[in-house]
Order: sequence, then structure tokens, then C-alpha cells
Amino acid sequence: MIKPYFYSFLFFIVIFYSNNYAQKELSLTDAITIALHQNTSLIKSQNNLETNSSAIKSAYGNLLPNLSLNGSWNWQRIIDKGGETQIDYFGRETILPPSETDARSYSLSAGGNVTLFDGLSNIANINQAKNNFESAKLIVEKQKQDIILQTANYYFAIISYDSLLKYQDEDLKYNQELLKEIKEKQQLKMVTLADVYSQEAQTANSELAYLQAKNNFEKAKISLLDYLSLDINKDYSFSLPSKSEYNSSLTSENYDELMQFALSHREDYLSQKYTVEGSENQLTIARSGFYPTLSGTYRISSGATDLSSMFNRKTYTLGLSLNIPIFSNWNTEYSIEAADVSLQNSNEDLKQIERQVKSDVKNALLDLQTSRLQQDVSKKALISAKESWDIKKESYNVGAATYIDLQQTYNNYLQAINNSIQAQYNYFTKQFALLNAIGNLAYN
Repeated sequence: MIKPYFYSFLFFIVIFYSNNYAQKELSLTDAITIALHQNTSLIKSQNNLETNSSAIKSAYGNLLPNLSLNGSWNWQRIIDKGGETQIDYFGRETILPPSETDARSYSLSAGGNVTLFDGLSNIANINQAKNNFESAKLIVEKQKQDIILQTANYYFAIISYDSLLKYQDEDLKYNQELLKEIKEKQQLKMVTLADVYSQEAQTANSELAYLQAKNNFEKAKISLLDYLSLDINKDYSFSLPSKSEYNSSLTSENYDELMQFALSHREDYLSQKYTVEGSENQLTIARSGFYPTLSGTYRISSGATDLSSMFNRKTYTLGLSLNIPIFSNWNTEYSIEAADVSLQNSNEDLKQIERQVKSDVKNALLDLQTSRLQQDVSKKALISAKESWDIKKESYNVGAATYIDLQQTYNNYLQAINNSIQAQYNYFTKQFALLNAIGNLAYN
């Protein structure tokens, strides 16, 4: 009678464990998608775009006439006790009787004004708002590429540490087996006791290296998951991304071609161009202070002492106002000077960003080319070190090589593995760095 309940309980435990503790695969594409949707700085920048968009609408609104509706109601009561001597309209003294007077008034008006000419300030204001909006959009796109690069660096670090951890695990198992083998040989007097001590130390160092590799791997996962705002206690699996997961193709590795491509695609450089145009618009706005302004007013109003006769009397008003600046206490000159300095600084910033773009592309290209050579060299070195170790193992097993010779070749093999893994990690990250430097970092 108890067995069915026991099996049901066991089945529930298995299902619960599978749902809560099973590894969830997190690809590079998934990580990038999550980063682009949960990065706080990017979300704030995207929210600010709405403000920039509204600024354009507001700038256009300055060209249109405004309209307002005003209404008022007043009530007044005058109480006079009387008996006081007052002067009437004819200048005669008279004693007024007690009185109480109520007075009410109603008024309603609608009207507004429109700017007909302001030295092209409104037009420049519209252009400036548009430039600011385009600049902000490009900055957001640059943020996205930077986020993709940072996510990729975190992700490839995990892949690198994972590979190192697997090799350290194999290394630990190898040294443990070798220690067991050497102890057996020592009991048979085939090797010296010094070999046993040396291998015990080597095994301890291998275990320490394994623990350090495991620690680095776990920390790399924490760094990525924390950057993605994910639960660091959940178990995720990671895999080396294929080229189909991101745009890793470069049409050319010619510096001049890459540099020209970068200057036409780097969002921060293009954004600064819009900033320069915005500064030019600000200079136009400042100069408009020298020009006269022409504005028009319009109004219709009605008033009465009784609400029922409100619209019996109407007043229509139209007017033009011309304002010619004569002396503005040097405020206009100051505005022009400030706008001109801002324009000069914007141009200097543009030149600086252009130099930075060229420097970024050059450095990224050199790093990529170097990392490719390092990857090729490390592969050849790994093959050579593996063959040398295999030969030395055979020699040691037949007594033709010492334990020191064996460990030296094995340490060379371990170093070659480490160099190969690091070279592969560098190659992937340098690919992303160059794509980011030329403004072409995208993913599918």
C-alpha cells in the first residue's frame, strides 16, 4: 500500500530537480540579446530619446500661433452705514444714507500671438533639435556595440577558463595515475624514492592548479551573469559560438579601407558631426538677436454684469508688434561669442574623435593580425610539445629517460596547452574589437 505513494513522491522529486537544477544553455546570441534588453545605461539612453523627439515637436510648435481661453467672474458688495459727510460729483457736501450694493461682472476672451519673423531663430531651433535627436540615436547605437563587445569578452573568457579547467582536470588525473605508477615501481626498486617525492609535489601542484582553474571559471561565469542581471546561482552551460552567430567577416584587412569604412560607420564620430551642426544652429540663434522681431496678436472678448447678456457686447482685437533691438547690454554679443566658442570646441572634439577612430582601427587591426599569428604558432607548438612528451613517456617507461626529463617535457606540454587556449581566446576577442573599432559589430 505504501509503494505507490513512495514512487509518486520519488517521481515528484525527480521532476522538481530537473526543472530547478538542470543546466540551461546560454549561447552568445542569447547573452547579447539579454544584455541589450537589460543594460541600465542603455535603457536610460533609449528613454532619453523620447525627450529629444519631443524637442523637435516643440521646435515646430514655435512656428505656429498659440491660443488661450480666459474667463473671469467677480463679485463685489459695498456696505455703507451712512451718516457720514461725503463730497458728491458737484463738489457739494452731502450726508449719504445707509446703503448696501452688490455688483457682479463676467468676462470671457480668447486669443494669442504668433511670431512672424525672429531672425530665423525658430528655423535654426528646429534644425538644432533634429541634429540633437540624430546625435542621441547614434550614441545609443554606439552603446549597443560597446555592450556587444563587453558581453563577448565576458563570454569568451568563460570558454577560455572552461577549456583550461578541462585540461587541468586531465592533468590532475594524469599526475594521480603517474604517482600511483611510480609508487608501484618504487616498491619494485625500479625508481628512486626521490621520484616518488617529486611526483607527490607535482600532483599537489596539479591539484592546486585545478582548484585555481575552477575558481577562475566560476568567477568568469559570475561576471557574465552579473553583467546580464541574471541569477548567479542558476546553472548555465556555455559553448563556443559559430561564425553564424555574429558577423565576423571582414571584407578587407587593408588599413586605409578599414579606416574609411570606420569614418562612415562609427556612431560616435557621426554623432559628433551632428553635434557640430547643432552648434552651428546655436550660433544662428544667437545672431538672430541683431534682427528685429515681428509678431502678431489676436483676441476676441466679451463682458457683462449679467450672465444672460454675456455675448451682447463683443470686442475684436488684431495687432502687429515690431521690436527693433538697439542696445541689449551686450547680451547678444555674449551669446554669439559663447556659441562661436562652442562651435570651435565641437570641431576640436570632432578632430579628436577622428584621430581616435584611426588609432582604434590601427591598434585593433595589429592586434587581430598578431593574435592570428599567435594562434597558428601556438597550434604548431602544441603539436610539437605533445609529440615530445609522448616520446619522453616511452623513454621513461623503458628507463631511457629520467623523471626530471619526463616532467620537463610534460610541463612544456602544459604550457603549450595554456598558450593555445589563450591564443584562441585572444583571436576571438580581437575579432570583435576590430569590428567594434570600424563600427560594424553586429550579430544575427
